[in-house]
Amino acid sequence: MVIEVRDVSKWYGEFQVLDNCSTQVAKGEVVVVCGPSGSGKSTLIKTINGLEPIQKGEIVVDGHRLGDPKVNLSKLRARVGMVFQHFELFPHLSVTDNLNLAQIKVLGRSKDDAARRGLAMLERVGLLAQKDKFPGQLSGGQQQRVAIARALSMDPIVMLFDEPTSALDPEMVGEVLDVMVKLAQEGMTMMCVTHEMGFARKVGHRVVFMDQGAIVEDCSTDLFFGQTEQRSPRAKEFLSKILPH
Repeated sequence: MVIEVRDVSKWYGEFQVLDNCSTQVAKGEVVVVCGPSGSGKSTLIKTINGLEPIQKGEIVVDGHRLGDPKVNLSKLRARVGMVFQHFELFPHLSVTDNLNLAQIKVLGRSKDDAARRGLAMLERVGLLAQKDKFPGQLSGGQQQRVAIARALSMDPIVMLFDEPTSALDPEMVGEVLDVMVKLAQEGMTMMCVTHEMGFARKVGHRVVFMDQGAIVEDCSTDLFFGQTEQRSPRAKEFLSKILPH
């Protein structure tokens, strides 16, 4: 297993945001995390690379337990690509420099090696022509594709996506999803928090459905979308609102 989440709970003060969550992601698997707003989806995915600490349970990534003091968290994070809702690019750096910085600082690559890898990943997301521009000169969809290229340039063993299309104009959503579909088809291990159910049905192997901090459903995509009568009442309600449209 690339990711194992075991009985994870998390609180913000008195408020419990994750309630005894357990799931796992195998190599090459695409797992879609969905559910209503405020259900804990983004928090769950941020705990997987240590961006959010947990108070109970354990998370194992590539055989390393996140809470283990012997684990070098920044090295482990370098192997877990993370793509956020709001791109998180450095506005004062060119696209190329955005891609090279972490490769040089974290992986210790030479500037030439980093540039080679970064440009190859830019080409992979269809943006090689934009290499010298700054993030502010790009559309939202292009910025998100640069963010994906930046994560890929670190040679991750898994990619985590936290609602990567929710901040985009509708016409830009497709260009980002196309890149994600391609990654999935190439066998990238992925865990995606998303409301894009078409994407979930097309490339997801499994769906994790959350509500009020708990994992209510964890089943194959075919079962989740195809046998709705067998789903929990909360999942049925969620599906009834999104599927007819």
